[in-house]
Amino acid sequence: MSITSERTAELIKEYGKSESDSGSAAVQVAILTERIVNLTEHLKTHKKDFGSRRGLLSMVGQRRNLLDYIKAGDEAAYKALIGRLGLRR
Repeated sequence: MSITSERTAELIKEYGKSESDSGSAAVQVAILTERIVNLTEHLKTHKKDFGSRRGLLSMVGQRRNLLDYIKAGDEAAYKALIGRLGLRR
């Protein structure tokens, strides 16, 4: 369900400004998106896992807040990020 540290490092390298930029909003959105995709796959097979479903909804809300923060600061960066991640909206 969770992502490996190697995959996290790849996401930081791809979306961050530097190799150690793990705190920027774009990197956090990318990591949350990866976790959401993994958890969605888990919930397709385990339909009654309501604890994980609650965590999924929490992560989706957190990602939405971060995306709103990015959009308020720089709409072009927001559009580029959702295009790269394949998100709607």
